[in-house]
Amino acid sequence: MTTNGRHTTNGKHTAPVARNILGGVLATCSTAPMTGFYRTGCCDTGPDDSGRHVVCAQVTAEFLAFSRARGNDLSTPRPEYSFPGLRPGDRWCLCAARWQEALEAGVAPPVVLAATHEAALEVVRREDLLRHAVDVAGGAL
Repeated sequence: MTTNGRHTTNGKHTAPVARNILGGVLATCSTAPMTGFYRTGCCDTGPDDSGRHVVCAQVTAEFLAFSRARGNDLSTPRPEYSFPGLRPGDRWCLCAARWQEALEAGVAPPVVLAATHEAALEVVRREDLLRHAVDVAGGAL
């Protein structure tokens, strides 16, 4: 697989390179635990990702409790889904709408801008993401 900055190809198929909210190439969010709707480590999205798992967040205890109270327990391991359960400090691709909901409740977790897909901007304001950034201008931590 090769990338030329605008498209990725595996020799047979060419697809647009995913972009982050800063306009750069989408960075990896986490591989330990493995995250992303497609479990690639990236907050990439596609037509089958109805939840838009595009915000790379560094989860906090407050956010995990909030998510559990909303019916999405991200703390409890689920071995049948190869899900180890999250702990504060882990990075995870969150649904943009859930991050926005957490923002409105005052418990939005920090965001990794370089690993947050540009599709997040369809739901969340750029200014809100920038205010919660853990990376500086999308660079490495």
